[in-house]
Amino acid sequence: MKIFIASFLFVVLAEMGDKTQLLAMAFACRYPAKTVLAGVLVATLLNHLLAVVVGSWLTNIVPLDTIQIAASVSFILFGLWTLRGDQLEGEDKKYKFSPFWTVAVAFFFAEMGDKTQLATVALAAKYQSIFPIWMGTTAAMLAADAFGIIVGVILGKKIPERFVKWFAAVIFILFGIIGLYDSLPERCLTPTMAAAGLLFVVALVVFVVLRGRRRGIGRTETTGCRPG
Repeated sequence: MKIFIASFLFVVLAEMGDKTQLLAMAFACRYPAKTVLAGVLVATLLNHLLAVVVGSWLTNIVPLDTIQIAASVSFILFGLWTLRGDQLEGEDKKYKFSPFWTVAVAFFFAEMGDKTQLATVALAAKYQSIFPIWMGTTAAMLAADAFGIIVGVILGKKIPERFVKWFAAVIFILFGIIGLYDSLPERCLTPTMAAAGLLFVVALVVFVVLRGRRRGIGRTETTGCRPG
């Protein structure tokens, strides 16, 4: 149960403002919400099963300590990715099937290499438990995308994303730092090394935020369907 909850929370955070959440909202403007969620469920079950199998398989060829360190670093990178933000690039118009299969196919391919899939791989490598991670990450995708559909589309609310992005990013980065503290050899945990590492992470955050502002990504964004 602990692994399920951890997987659920991590992927819910990763999905907030993510490309696939935006995709769910875009599809919900054209198709019934139940159809969209059904497509998301099927696509996520297949995609995240692949991810947890890959993550579990990694421990057969890579030492567990190395995987733990890599997973912790990846959480920090997911935090930076969250701050950067995502945008749709025509994924909602790319496929021409029935509504259910259009959503399912688009989600499956949009999720390939996305941060929620990579987070699932990292969780599977870290915890070595396929079923609870698979179920936890799938439930998280449904919860996050249902939230986006209900609040952002059906209720017509405009959701400021800046707070959600910063909250999710800080959680990811903190877990990454804690994971590195638990996984790195003691010789790497000197005060000087720790201070240098923290300064490096802070510098990366500042760089991502400044770069995002230059590109207009740092501004408060809104989501939702607009008539016409």
